[in-house]
Amino acid sequence: MTVVDTVQADGPARKQWRRRRGDLGEHVARTIGSLQARALRTVPQPEAVSALARLRRGIGRAPGFDYTLERYLQVPDHLLGRRPADDTEATDAEYAVHDAVTLYALHQQSRRERMHADGRGLGQALADLVHRSRAPEGVRRRFAALGTGSTYQESTYHLRSLITMLREHQISLDYGLLADDLRTLRQPTGRAKVQAVWGREFFRSRPSADVDTPDTDSPDTDSPEEN
Repeated sequence: MTVVDTVQADGPARKQWRRRRGDLGEHVARTIGSLQARALRTVPQPEAVSALARLRRGIGRAPGFDYTLERYLQVPDHLLGRRPADDTEATDAEYAVHDAVTLYALHQQSRRERMHADGRGLGQALADLVHRSRAPEGVRRRFAALGTGSTYQESTYHLRSLITMLREHQISLDYGLLADDLRTLRQPTGRAKVQAVWGREFFRSRPSADVDTPDTDSPDTDSPEEN
């Protein structure tokens, strides 16, 4: 993990976290970066737009739900990690990639801004959200629910709600970092570690200047793409 000094107008420089992605995170960041670039061209690539819609249908489902999405959801053999005794079960890495990529598809829905951005961890993105929201306590409550989730399924349920709020406020997220976090979250001793990292990242962050403040907190009024 690295830190970068950030200068505040009203005080001395404060160190803000900039976390490094692991190998799995780098794989996810490359995959999503390519998909994002093709979907956000001046003339969007139809296959990329279609893939985003199909990926959204995979939210909450098990890895392997759609064979046609292999190029976005497949995990290279060297990143699969420890395999379950029953080899028909997905690995932690496969779940992490599946959930990170499908949540990105939700985040990007109806947006022309890049919703995947290098270096912005979940805690920092949510700090931005609190700053920009007209109902910051609602954001804090949802973040608290994420931090106290007792199962992986419960955590991803709360995460989906937060991703929807980030989309409404046009706040981006590093989905490579999120994939690394989700894999750790699935491990027996990883939950407390990840929840603590998100919390410290949130408390140590300062609002970013590159996120536009929206006019309203109402749900996104853009016409959604078909699912």
